[in-house]
Amino acid sequence: MAINLQKGQKVDLTKTNPGLTKILVGLGWDTNKYDGGSDFDLDTAAFLLDENGKVGSDKDFVFYGNLKHESGSVEHTGDNLTGVGEGDDEQIKIDLSKVPANVKKIAFTVTIHEAETRRQNFGMVSNAFIRIVNEAKGEEPIRYDLGEDYSVETAVVIAELYRHEGEWKFNAIGSGFAGGLKALCKNFGVNAA
Repeated sequence: MAINLQKGQKVDLTKTNPGLTKILVGLGWDTNKYDGGSDFDLDTAAFLLDENGKVGSDKDFVFYGNLKHESGSVEHTGDNLTGVGEGDDEQIKIDLSKVPANVKKIAFTVTIHEAETRRQNFGMVSNAFIRIVNEAKGEEPIRYDLGEDYSVETAVVIAELYRHEGEWKFNAIGSGFAGGLKALCKNFGVNAA
């Protein structure tokens, strides 16, 4: 039975699930009807962050252009260009036992591809969620459904996993950004070209 979180809520992941190492992070969304004429392409990403909330290098940014972290700990399963269908639209697999020791947090984000050009924002997106799945058991211990209060944002930090006293915890963040992927990259210390 999944714990449904509210924005800002933090919950333990590994302490209450002993032996949990391999998880699947599923993210999904629907787009509202609008007359802009362009399809929506939302993209998920994971930023592996140090104690200062920054990446150690650009390789600590896992997204459609860098599908697997060099440690093998974080792997993006691929870009979904349409978001059509039920369930997860994009997934990121994580092996907690392989996450490098200097990584204190893994932030999960969703951005709208070419949002400014297409005049799109998260106010046009509904039913967005993130869920954690225990791969070994196929169980979903944690789920966070994002609210619908983003009218100008083109990027959202949905949630993060973070280390706390030797265990992993989950934080439902729901923090919006204007400026899309470039703004997120700047925030987390990635050199965005």
